[in-house]
Amino acid sequence: MSESKELVNRKLGEDVVGLVGGKENILSISHCMTRLRFKLRDDAKADTKAIESHKGVIQVINANGQYQVVVGINVIEDVYDAAVAASGVEGLGEVNLDGEPVKKGNVVSALIDTISGVIQPILAVLCAAGMIKGVLSILVALGWITATDGLYQILYAAGDGFFYFLPIILGYTAAKKFGCSEFVGMTLGIALTYPAMVNITSGDVLGTVLAGTPFAMNYYTTFLGIPVIMPSSGYTSSVIPIIISVWFAAKLEKWCRKHFSEYVKFFFVPTCVLVVMVPATYLIIGPIATLITNLMSLLFNSLYSLPVIGGALGGIVLTAIWQPMVIFGFHWSVIALMLVNIASQGWDIVMAPYMVCSYAQSLAVLAILLKTKDLKLKQLAWPAFISGFFFGITEPCIYGVTLPRKKPFIMSCIASVPGGLIIGALGTKMFAFTGGGFCAFPGFIDPSGAMGANYLIYVIIAIVVSSVISFLLTYATYKEDVPAVEAAK
Repeated sequence: MSESKELVNRKLGEDVVGLVGGKENILSISHCMTRLRFKLRDDAKADTKAIESHKGVIQVINANGQYQVVVGINVIEDVYDAAVAASGVEGLGEVNLDGEPVKKGNVVSALIDTISGVIQPILAVLCAAGMIKGVLSILVALGWITATDGLYQILYAAGDGFFYFLPIILGYTAAKKFGCSEFVGMTLGIALTYPAMVNITSGDVLGTVLAGTPFAMNYYTTFLGIPVIMPSSGYTSSVIPIIISVWFAAKLEKWCRKHFSEYVKFFFVPTCVLVVMVPATYLIIGPIATLITNLMSLLFNSLYSLPVIGGALGGIVLTAIWQPMVIFGFHWSVIALMLVNIASQGWDIVMAPYMVCSYAQSLAVLAILLKTKDLKLKQLAWPAFISGFFFGITEPCIYGVTLPRKKPFIMSCIASVPGGLIIGALGTKMFAFTGGGFCAFPGFIDPSGAMGANYLIYVIIAIVVSSVISFLLTYATYKEDVPAVEAAK
C-alpha cells in the first residue's frame, strides 16, 4: 500500500534535514514558493549528490549564502513544516527571492494568489478545452460543420463540458490547497452543478427578494422557508463560490476532526461538512455573488445612460475592470445585459468594448513569450496565447500566465482602456454575440446596411491600439527570477 502524499512530503523534509548535515548544522530555515532555503554552519557537510538524487528533489542551488533545495510549489508548505519540526530550529516562514521575509499583502493580493494556486494544476486541460471550443466555433462560422453534427457535439462535450463542470474540478484543487478532503471538495462542486438545481431557475418564480429596488432577485425554491437565490444558469462554470465554499469547508472539517470521537470521524465528519456547507453556499455565498453581479449590471446601465459622455465613460470603466470581473465571474452581469439589449432593440453598446480586453491580455502573454527564457513558461504560454488571440478564451492567459505574475495582468488592464474609450466614444454597436476572438467580428456588421462594416473597423482600430500598448508595457516591465528559470530547466 502506497504512502499518502502527506507522509511522503513529511519524509522528504526529514530526509533533507539529515542530508544537509543534521539539525546541528542548520542555522535557519525559510522557504519561497518552490524551495527550502537553509543557512548552514558548514556547507561542506551537506551531501548535495544524495539530496539531488532524492525522488522528491528537483534541484539544489548553493548561492548567496543560502543552501536552496527546490521541491516544487505543490509540496513546499508540507516539506517546510516537516523540515522545521525535524531540525528543531525556529522557521523564518516564507521569504522573497532576496531572502527577505514576505510582507503580508492586502486582501485582494491574497485572493489573487489563492485563485492562481487553485487553478494552476488544471492549466494544461484548461488550455486544451479552450482550444477545442475555439476551433469548433471557427469551423461553424466557416460553415464547414454545424452545431447539430455528431462531430461537433462530441468534441464540444469535451471543450464545454470542462467549463460547465468547472466547480467540480476546482472543488478538488481547492481542497488540496486548503487541506480539505478532496472528495468533499468535489462533492461541493457537484452540488453546485447538479442538473436538478440548475434547472430550478427555468421553473415558476416563487417570489422576489428586495422587490421594488434595483437589486431585486427572484427565487424559485426555498430551504426551510429561506429563499434560495441563484443566477439564471445556476453555478455552472463559476469559480469564486466553490473556492470560498471549500475554504470554509476546510476550516469546518478540521474543527470536526478535532472534536468528534474517533469512532464516528470516518463518516460523520464529511456528513457534517456537506450538510452545513452545501446549504451555506446556496443561501449565503452564492447570493452574495449574485448581489454583486446585479450591482455591476446597475453600474453599467447608469454609466451608459449618461448624456454625451456615457459611451466613452462606460467603455473606459468596462475595459478597465473586465478581466478582474472575469476572475470573479461578475462579467455575466454584462453578458446578460447585452443579451437583453440585443433581444429588445437589435443591438447593444454596453458590451461592445470587451473585445479589446482579450487581445490586450493575449499580447501581454506574447510579450512574456518573447522575453522569457523559462522553457516551462513558454510551453504554457503558447497555447494560452493561441486560445486568447484567435478564440477570445482568456482564462488560460489570466490564470496561467499574467495573474500569477500580477504586473502583466495590470498592464493588460491599463492597455485595454484606450481601446475601450475609442469603441465607447464612437458609439460602436454589437448586433449579435457570436463568440470571442475572430468569431466575434461578424457580430459588429450592421445587418441593416446603414453602417455596413464601420463598427467592425472601429473595433479593429481599438484592438490594434490596446494590443500595441499592452505588448509594449508588458515587455518593458516584465522581469523574471533568473535562478528560478535555471531551476526550471
